[in-house]
Amino acid sequence: MAIEKMKKLRLMAIRSQKEALMRDMMLLGCVEVTEPEQEMAEPEIAPMVKRESSDLTRYRAQHASLTHAVELLNKYAPVKTPLLSAKPEIDSSVFLDAATLEDTLSAAADIEAAEERIKRIGAEESRQRGITESLTPWRELDMPLECTGTSLTAAITGMLPAASSFADAQAAVAAVTEEAELFSVSADKDQQYVLLICFKGDQARIQEALRPYAFSLSTVTGMTGTAKENIASAEKTINELSGERENLAARIAAMADKRNEIKLCADRVSTKINSAEAEDKLYGMDSAIVLEGWMLADKEPELSALFDRYDCAWETEDPEPDEYPKVPVKLRNDKFSNALNVVTNMYSLPAYNGVDPNPLMAPFYVLFYGLMLSDMGYGAILVIVALLVLKKVRPKAGGLSFTQLMLYCGISAFIGGALTGSFFGDAAYQFVHMLNPASTWAGLPALFSPLNDSLYVMIGAMGLGVIQLNVGLVVNFAKKWRRGEKLDAILYEGALWVILAGIILTVFKSGAGKPVLIVGVLSLFYGATRGAKGFGGKALAVVACVYNEVTGWFGDILSYSRIMALMLAGCVIAQVFNTIGAITGNIFLFILIFLFGHTLNFLLNLLSCFVHDLRLQCLEYFKKFYEDGGKPFNPLRINAKYYDIAK
Repeated sequence: MAIEKMKKLRLMAIRSQKEALMRDMMLLGCVEVTEPEQEMAEPEIAPMVKRESSDLTRYRAQHASLTHAVELLNKYAPVKTPLLSAKPEIDSSVFLDAATLEDTLSAAADIEAAEERIKRIGAEESRQRGITESLTPWRELDMPLECTGTSLTAAITGMLPAASSFADAQAAVAAVTEEAELFSVSADKDQQYVLLICFKGDQARIQEALRPYAFSLSTVTGMTGTAKENIASAEKTINELSGERENLAARIAAMADKRNEIKLCADRVSTKINSAEAEDKLYGMDSAIVLEGWMLADKEPELSALFDRYDCAWETEDPEPDEYPKVPVKLRNDKFSNALNVVTNMYSLPAYNGVDPNPLMAPFYVLFYGLMLSDMGYGAILVIVALLVLKKVRPKAGGLSFTQLMLYCGISAFIGGALTGSFFGDAAYQFVHMLNPASTWAGLPALFSPLNDSLYVMIGAMGLGVIQLNVGLVVNFAKKWRRGEKLDAILYEGALWVILAGIILTVFKSGAGKPVLIVGVLSLFYGATRGAKGFGGKALAVVACVYNEVTGWFGDILSYSRIMALMLAGCVIAQVFNTIGAITGNIFLFILIFLFGHTLNFLLNLLSCFVHDLRLQCLEYFKKFYEDGGKPFNPLRINAKYYDIAK
């Protein structure tokens, strides 16, 4: 329940042992490789040392090919998987064995090539269908498409709008010359398709005569033979392409037995990418490599045993205070506080010399979430789902944190529902009274009701806010005291506690209340004006202190009323749907409305309680003590998407 201690690591190893050393460091997963310090580029060293290179680009291309192949197999040979299922586990020695990598890459390339051919087939099919559609109106024209007439005559294909009179168009042609003829080939709802035969000398005058009828030319180029022959050829090509596409799809589907091996190799290459990214940060000479980075301090004995197996020289040292912004941060939490990693990571990790907020935040977050949701039914759903995920999926890292948070918040919500007598709102009460209107049952027992005791609930919520904010002040006081800023701690946090004590004494009408309050205010003003110069500066500091503390604390405490607001909103919405269902007097309709209403209310409350609880922690609580800006610890380790490594 703290921030892991880090040490700076410097290592020089024999080049021939680089690959094995990097692999063993990856298995430990406790070293983050960083860029070397500036002195590596000093003039007297630079000629001897050069940056290492890796096959990072090649590995990324391989990984892209393998993952694409998996996606294609899922597309052409889908496999049903259980809704909740864990990733298969594999021993690290098997995982890192790349003996089958080349064969698997070849299989992935074959799958991609087949898919690429399928795409080209699709494009060609579209082109052939376009030919068929464009020639269909001319199917009955028993004339080669390449024929445009003779040396003296012209054979012209064209179109007339469906609204134009074909007879009038024929008459217009005849009015120009009797040695021409307009033939109808076909028609549809939009166009009439016609053939004009005339002498070439009359062509221009005839087209001008047909202008009032919106005659337009329709030329088909690049084809020989009749339209019917070309349509038949296109349809034959489409059938052949369709058969080839089906064969290619079947060929891809037949490789489904390689799916797991491709997934495994994708994870292997992903690990190679991590290693290559680390190698790109190394410097080396002809026979040695130089590594710098950060390591977990408590892993030093294991690393020492590892390095003893290699021909290398290494040293570690604690970071200096001026290096803290560079030091990566890793949180060490127990099962309860680990659940809040998902919240901390969404906000920002603490500074290396800061405080781990998870154990300080976990009790409040879980409590507030339970009070906001406050329903035994909703809480039971969260608990059941979380337990199923933990058992079936066995999530890791962020997924584990989120599932643990769901479990603890579900337990808290169930307890909150027990305190308020809420089980899917007042569903039990409404159901009983729908079946027996004469029933005198008053519903589930409750310690308090959000509807009837909303004022007390709001006061209690703000009281919890005062407690949480003061916990933040205690943490900040301890931090200042440890850093030697004792007077600052006394004149700010200490003064605020004196003021709070004075307010409490005054509320209970104690004679000591006002003197204590005055002492606290004067101490706070003195602390605020210590660094100010001149009367104007001190006066401005006092005004700023009054504004920031009075409005700041009032606003912060008032924000906790959202606990009451969300508790009340969820309760009211649940009761509204229960009442609507009961009014129908029909059990089937009651169940239908119950399911719809509570599904909607449950989903809305899940999101709103998470967001508003998060706001209370990050905006109200954290600003009392939290120093963020930590850089996440990203060690060289096995990174697998499809498999878990057995420990």
